[in-house]
Amino acid sequence: MKYIKIVFVLLLFPLLMSSTSHKFYVSTTNIEFVKEKKTLQIITKIFTEDVEQALQARYSPSITLDSKKETEKDESYLKKYLLQKIKIEVNGVPVIPIYLGKEYDIDIAKIYLEIENVSELKSIEIENKVLIDMFSEQQNIIHLTTPDSRRSLILDKSNPKGCLLYTSPSPRDRQKS
Repeated sequence: MKYIKIVFVLLLFPLLMSSTSHKFYVSTTNIEFVKEKKTLQIITKIFTEDVEQALQARYSPSITLDSKKETEKDESYLKKYLLQKIKIEVNGVPVIPIYLGKEYDIDIAKIYLEIENVSELKSIEIENKVLIDMFSEQQNIIHLTTPDSRRSLILDKSNPKGCLLYTSPSPRDRQKS
């Protein structure tokens, strides 16, 4: 009898798990300050299906994000959408990222952006509204790496903007360490 119960639970568990699965809506944006190149290098990762759905709703139902079927116009819509949804200020000055391109990794779209002429990073303000108008549960996670630290923000519908401040330690603080 005990054996039958164990087998029953083992067979039932996968069925219960598959029927209660919950889709999550998240993107990650990694920003790296490369001091030697005076750039912010940005990689945004978004589920391809989700961003494709947003582009179809916003621009055209015929948009396909797939390396084999995608057209140049489809990619131009992706670029336009991202540059409208991601706003960045560096040291209090609005900047427009340069779209470098994209690639697909299974079900993830990786979009490459860059901001040039950043000789020092005192502050960065990021507004990321990617997919927020499509999915109320959407979270956009930002990771910023500098030569000295790594910091993160979680942005969502109620809080789509965040700011990170960087200050150099004073000479007195440096002596304490």
